[in-house]
Amino acid sequence: MSKKINGFSKLTKGEKINWLANNFFSDKEQGINALKSYWNANEKLQQLHDDFIENTLSNFYIPYAVAPNFIINGKDYVIPMAIEESSVVAAAALVAKFWSTRGGFKTTVISTTKIGQVHFMFTGNEEELKTYFNQIKSELFEVTNNITKNMRKRGGGILDIELRNKTTDLKDYYQLHVTFETKDSMGANFINTCLEAIANRFENTNELDIQIVMSILSNYVPECLVRAEVSCKVDELYKSDADLYANKFINALNIANAEPHRAVTHNKGIMNGIDAVVLATGNDFRAVEAGVHAYAARTGKYKSLSGAKIEDAIFSFWLEIPLALGTVGGLTKLHPLAKLSLEILQQPSAKELMEIVAVVGLAQNFAALRALTTTGIQSGHMKMHLGNIIKQLTTDEKEVAYLLDHFKNRPVSHSDVTEVFKKMKLN
Repeated sequence: MSKKINGFSKLTKGEKINWLANNFFSDKEQGINALKSYWNANEKLQQLHDDFIENTLSNFYIPYAVAPNFIINGKDYVIPMAIEESSVVAAAALVAKFWSTRGGFKTTVISTTKIGQVHFMFTGNEEELKTYFNQIKSELFEVTNNITKNMRKRGGGILDIELRNKTTDLKDYYQLHVTFETKDSMGANFINTCLEAIANRFENTNELDIQIVMSILSNYVPECLVRAEVSCKVDELYKSDADLYANKFINALNIANAEPHRAVTHNKGIMNGIDAVVLATGNDFRAVEAGVHAYAARTGKYKSLSGAKIEDAIFSFWLEIPLALGTVGGLTKLHPLAKLSLEILQQPSAKELMEIVAVVGLAQNFAALRALTTTGIQSGHMKMHLGNIIKQLTTDEKEVAYLLDHFKNRPVSHSDVTEVFKKMKLN
């Protein structure tokens, strides 16, 4: 039986839900109630959420939390995080408190340049193409004047336009490589609009056969960089055997640089913190993920995003990553919680938000490496996960209390908790 449907987008939300229930839900009433139970009681707020994307049926909630006690460049922060994975927020808060007594986090925005490209094919003489580009380059800036007017008032705009020969990578392939400064805006729509105007003018020639393929921003922004770091005396890192564990920490990083299988998981832990803040502030975590992982592989081998060293009995730990973020435009001003997140962060500029996000990534990495090289990561993680396992089994207060007490000083696994629960029910 076909599940195809024509005109789905034209149906009302209720009609969409009913069609879905009739075709896919084993228990129609339960499925419909599940969708409706996550509707916001505030109709205006629900309508706002409905308008964010297409074919909206309900809301998919992710927990929204804060991690306190961060000190960044001498300033106190409480950092909002939106994430569903247990232990991430707890780890961030724990590490923030740890470093708050050791000078806090230091950050530097290295650069904020963003990139867009006009991709085109050209089969003619390259020297003629170069001559044409040099003749028309000033006009390529001019055709965007109306688009960039307000951005230029804020100190941003188009920085440069380069002609690049990419024929060694793909036959007949060239590009206009355009760099931008978008200040506090992430700037995706601004960049794409500029690129399309540039492409239209560039292609408008009777002399050369230029075929524009596409004009689009790049989420790989290796010149939009921020660095976060911490440092302290080695003997301040651990209560005992500080030299031993500090060297194990360094070796863990060396392994992440030597072994891509480890590097991917290592960097995933960093992104736990980064994505959570990016999402909480209404920014595009998928774009950030793509750009960061490309940066990790920029040498031709996927490596750690973080680094560490011990020099003169001083432990230093740092993270350097590309982050294209905004504090104006998009969901940052539309989503109520995104607006609230920026308020909690004391209305940061885009540069300050880059610093905050990088710090949380570094904090997550420190927490993971510290756990891995000492007690192991599963002990703490599974303790945090215990509550989730119990919720799947029971909501009875006495049973919950019994299970929490039983596993207070025991290793936690899903199978062990389930077995203890079954025995408890039998008794």
